Amino acid sequence: MEDQESIRAQVKKRYAKEARRVSENAGRATCCGSEAPVSRGDPITSNLYADSEKSALPTEAVAASLGCGNPTALAELKLGETVLDLGSGGGIDVLLSARRVGPTGKAYGLDMTDEMLALARENQRKAGAHNVEFLKGEMENIPLPDDSVDVIISNCVINLSGDKDRVLAEAFRVLRPGGRFAVSDVVVRGEVPREIRRSVELWIGCVAGALEESEYRAKLSRAGFEAVEVEPTRVYRAEDAKEFFARANLDIEKVGPVVEGKFMSAFIRARKPR
Repeated sequence: MEDQESIRAQVKKRYAKEARRVSENAGRATCCGSEAPVSRGDPITSNLYADSEKSALPTEAVAASLGCGNPTALAELKLGETVLDLGSGGGIDVLLSARRVGPTGKAYGLDMTDEMLALARENQRKAGAHNVEFLKGEMENIPLPDDSVDVIISNCVINLSGDKDRVLAEAFRVLRPGGRFAVSDVVVRGEVPREIRRSVELWIGCVAGALEESEYRAKLSRAGFEAVEVEPTRVYRAEDAKEFFARANLDIEKVGPVVEGKFMSAFIRARKPR
């Protein structure tokens, strides 16, 4: 529990910093909360959203995007549905979801960081989105009643939790029967060196906290979900993570061959039984 609280505190501190960075017009937020600067060719965060999507949103919402995918494009949202985004950050996926579900639908964003919530609400105001509500809370304890949403999305955030079983149990609880779980996340295929798993810096950077693919499937099934699918969207090379390794004092010449091609962004789908 102490480890979980420590991870949560460090993630919260880092994301507050990123929100302030964007609010102060100091440039784009950094990849998944890491301190390394994001380049135009960043393998995790670049080219996730179509120009038509970005052009319809406040620039601050786009700048604060810290994700590894575009769950709104893959979740097949329908008019009138209620959507919940876990770890909504600056609000980009909530605002995109609100457009997809239309005025008869509702898009919730859940975040634990005051600075991100303030940024998201300002982006909501600028976008004129009336079917949006941002909630303060933790994804391990979602402040919504049972059976209250149709779709849960998330963008590279569940891997940051120290208690993923609790997150998935809460997701299952708030989904209506037949509801859909449709998230983008970093997933691992195969064994990963222990020193990477032990690095909190990499955890915050969306790598060391990632679940192994079979473990992700098993956890979703144990939570009660069915029709579990894991669809890779980007597979990363060791060279892509060079900055992560350097900041964690890991030798890429040693670690690189062991982790090559094992980290990927994936779209994870599942359904709550009817």
